[in-house]
Amino acid sequence: METGFALSEIDTTTPHPARMYDALLGGKDNYAADRRAVRQLLRAAPEARDSARANRAFLQRAVRYLAGEAGIRQIIDVGTGIPAAGNVHEVAAQIAPGTRVAYVDNDPIVHVHANALLTGSGTTSIVLADLRDPGAILAHPKVRALIDFSRPVGLLLVAIVHFITATEDPARIVAAFREALPAGSYLVLSHATADFRQDAARTAASVYDQATSTVTLRTHAQVAAFFDGWDLVEPGLVQVPLWRPDGKPPRPQDLGKVWVYGGVARKSP
Repeated sequence: METGFALSEIDTTTPHPARMYDALLGGKDNYAADRRAVRQLLRAAPEARDSARANRAFLQRAVRYLAGEAGIRQIIDVGTGIPAAGNVHEVAAQIAPGTRVAYVDNDPIVHVHANALLTGSGTTSIVLADLRDPGAILAHPKVRALIDFSRPVGLLLVAIVHFITATEDPARIVAAFREALPAGSYLVLSHATADFRQDAARTAASVYDQATSTVTLRTHAQVAAFFDGWDLVEPGLVQVPLWRPDGKPPRPQDLGKVWVYGGVARKSP
């Protein structure tokens, strides 16, 4: 199996956001350092687990929208995370079998797990790359072999842009993808915020200071700016449980536990 990195590059002693997210969701593909960090995170903000679950559900609803109403048949998912039930390609295939998905993550352990999961699939690939270098992702041979950039693409930046600091210029990164994708493409983006419980959210975010990537919390206006040049689809940029919920809308007391904004937008001609 191709891995593209040395085993010495795998660091299990430093918490990694993808493995922490797996632990928050109740997964088993994480290490003691990740679980310690998650326990610290939940002491600071028990809502972190609610936010993780709501974000995962948003991802799945957004993918169903892309594969269904939007008619998208190819997806680039940057910041894939540890594979779990209800992955992007599985959700898309329920609506549009054959939808192609290029997964991208910067964690070698994610790469190993995804490679094992995707073995034998001709409609998916996993690329070891970093969001901070969009050019490398867009030019990667595995991405180019799977994604036809002359046709609309669904770009997933779900719970990843908040790991990009201001000095790394996340707006530039998102714009680089927008410029490379054809008209009719879609952006799905979610992002953590301190808009609801500022002190607790900032304390929770500080837990990531010991991880491989820090967290930068942003306001609604700051997250909305990432959609410049895209046309937001209804209901716009909202707390993720409010984005086209299945069944009844969430209760106010439940919304207060979700500190993540999300939206889906289309690139116009």
